[in-house]
Amino acid sequence: IMQTLKGVRHLMTSATMKQAVSEFNMPVPWGEIRGKVWGPDHGRPILCLHGWADNCGTFNTLIPLLPKEWKYVAVDMAGHGLSSHRPPGVFYSFPAYVADIRRVIGALQWKRFSIIGHCMGDALYPEMVDSVVLLDSYGFLPTDAKELHTVIRQGFEGMLEFEKKKDEKKEKVYTYENALMRLLAANPSLSEQSAHILLERGLAQVGGGVVFTRDFRINLKNVVRVSLEQSLELQSRIQARVLVVLAEEGFEKMFSEPQQKTFTSTLLQGYKDQRGMVVNVPGDHHVHLNTPETVAQLITDFLQKEAPSHSTVDLLSLSFLHMDLELSNNHSTNWTKASSWYSLTINRSSFLLCSLVLVIVS
Repeated sequence: IMQTLKGVRHLMTSATMKQAVSEFNMPVPWGEIRGKVWGPDHGRPILCLHGWADNCGTFNTLIPLLPKEWKYVAVDMAGHGLSSHRPPGVFYSFPAYVADIRRVIGALQWKRFSIIGHCMGDALYPEMVDSVVLLDSYGFLPTDAKELHTVIRQGFEGMLEFEKKKDEKKEKVYTYENALMRLLAANPSLSEQSAHILLERGLAQVGGGVVFTRDFRINLKNVVRVSLEQSLELQSRIQARVLVVLAEEGFEKMFSEPQQKTFTSTLLQGYKDQRGMVVNVPGDHHVHLNTPETVAQLITDFLQKEAPSHSTVDLLSLSFLHMDLELSNNHSTNWTKASSWYSLTINRSSFLLCSLVLVIVS
């Protein structure tokens, strides 16, 4: 097993990361936040935020195709990849992720930066973000106001049920091959090579095999939700330039209900009204990882249109967040019955994070 994991690590280093890469590690009250850094220290700062249940490895194939003079920091969000899980009894919520990213930006001492995110947005600190690229994401995807109370209650009940059963369940141990099959079954949009990349930070070795590193609790329903009215209000506060890259076989295909399509079309129109760019590209939800050449030049051209000067700032003057997640419906949806454990869960609430960061940091 160890040789298999080392082999995957070597393969990814030689095949997809030809520029120098270092590990990012910073302490937080409950443990540490981990990540990866590409590029020179003085380069234009780009923060890269992965999707729900993924990890920062999702940018392994894309970043080598972007300008090498820029500095990219991709983090494993709490409960994902190699970052620590939140303490027992604590919910995974958008405000908490906003605080996490603020900690990261404070540690990096970035005064102004750009964001590349696989799913959500930024809305809390608009004065800090100059440009945002949303990869197959709508930003502030809302929940029907009439369903808010039901969804929030389900989130609370889900946590209580999880805590009751946690001590009864043993952590499932897999062979590397079985873990790979489980991930591919739960995420049809991943190629086999992309799955290997995500498993590099998504697995940990234990006696008898490997276990997934992400926290089970990320699959519970989010208890922090926004209505369409609130989503549009957050969106209206965004000051950053926004590029929305939508995959033709991506998230839009998952939204079958008429109301969901109404929400997404309203949000996209909102970006256009604010001079944002919305571009459709061939591919699926993980197009940036599976076929990065499809989006690399598009992202580069957009970010190069405005390459502002960047400097450092004290921690107290910073705060931001744009987490990209793959949660977006009123109820969790497993793409396969293979495992609710590592299935792609979709909850509208996840997209709020992206919006919050933009409004607060742009």
